[in-house]
Amino acid sequence: MTPANKARLIAAIAFPLLLLNVAPAHAAPAQQALDMTGGTLLRMDHISVAFSGRGSPVILIPGLSSPRAVYDAAALELGKKHTVYLVEVNGFGGGDPGANLKPGILDGVVADLSALIPAEKLGQPAIVGHSLGGLVGLMFAKAHPDQIGKLMVVDSLPFYGMLFGPTATVAMVEPRGKAMRDQIAATYGQPANPVSAEAVANQLALKPDSRAKVKAWVMAADPRVSGEAMYEDLTTDLRPDMAAIRTPVTLVYPWNAGVPKPAADGMYKGAYAAVPNMTFVDVGDSAHFVMLDQPAAFAAALTAFADGK
Repeated sequence: MTPANKARLIAAIAFPLLLLNVAPAHAAPAQQALDMTGGTLLRMDHISVAFSGRGSPVILIPGLSSPRAVYDAAALELGKKHTVYLVEVNGFGGGDPGANLKPGILDGVVADLSALIPAEKLGQPAIVGHSLGGLVGLMFAKAHPDQIGKLMVVDSLPFYGMLFGPTATVAMVEPRGKAMRDQIAATYGQPANPVSAEAVANQLALKPDSRAKVKAWVMAADPRVSGEAMYEDLTTDLRPDMAAIRTPVTLVYPWNAGVPKPAADGMYKGAYAAVPNMTFVDVGDSAHFVMLDQPAAFAAALTAFADGK
């Protein structure tokens, strides 16, 4: 990878992750339609889960500061043949943060999912995770391989620090992560900053409608939860565990004019090279929120994943 392409990847992938909540970003809870006709809402310690549809189960996990609504369009189509379980990390939608006001959010989400699966008699469901949700999916596949059938990861890496070079370590990024976590949490109760939220949205999505949704979600998320979850994401390194993940993994990743396809191919395929059973799906003319920028292409990839053996 050339230095120029590496720089573009850092700017387009790492910077949005770090920036996502550095500005005051707390507002009244967003009004979120589940868009799940006849759906049921189940609340757990670290997550809430809306579920509807009929057929083999698929669990959808959003990313950092994102509500379950990020999957609304895809879930409607998926629910025609599958039972869809739409996860939301407590506090990301602006509601009660529950147990997420203390460390251990990611481990708590994994534990809640592990309890949900036998409670709902899901067997070995398919799991889909975007961004931080993708990292959670990898953590789950590592910890509970007997409870997952297959995993789709949407624009996530086993360790975000790797964007800064092969020698990057948790120790290198942890001081920065702590400072950002504390800075973000300190904005709780302050007025939301729409200018900063819009700047974040413009980094994470390409299309005007996509950016408007992301902006609203950033402003609605509880910064106390977002700050801690971001810190845990930044300081989790699953690279040593990739070769041991036997769950079939599909990676959906974006590319665009700023991050051309050859650069994206090199980064993502290199990051997951050790996983024994990998499928790669690239989606052009999209940014981090692939499902918003290219809903038809994402829905097709999701359907193929869910329907496949």
